[in-house]
Amino acid sequence: MVRRALPERTCVGCRRRAPADELLRIVALGDEAGGYSLRPDPARRMPGRGANMHPDPACFAQAVRRRAFGRALRVTAVIDHGELAEHVHASSPTSGQPDRARVASKVGRPT
Repeated sequence: MVRRALPERTCVGCRRRAPADELLRIVALGDEAGGYSLRPDPARRMPGRGANMHPDPACFAQAVRRRAFGRALRVTAVIDHGELAEHVHASSPTSGQPDRARVASKVGRPT
């Protein structure tokens, strides 16, 4: 049996390559005002050009700072990334909370 290589994609935030199933696909959908909104596509089925990103708030912040979504999706209009920000922060394992296992492991240790 022949083993097939997994498809790899590049994260628009950190620019690291990873298997496609580890990355979140993002598409830009046009609205009636002429702008675009970014939508997460976890099922990887929405039509149109897509960009890939680790589902991590740090990668999201880096992509926004570098203005990578417009270049990757070939969109020159104004891009609203509010819905994508909510999705990334909601699906983050920490969601802004400290990791309880790491905090608990430091409790009671002599310094």
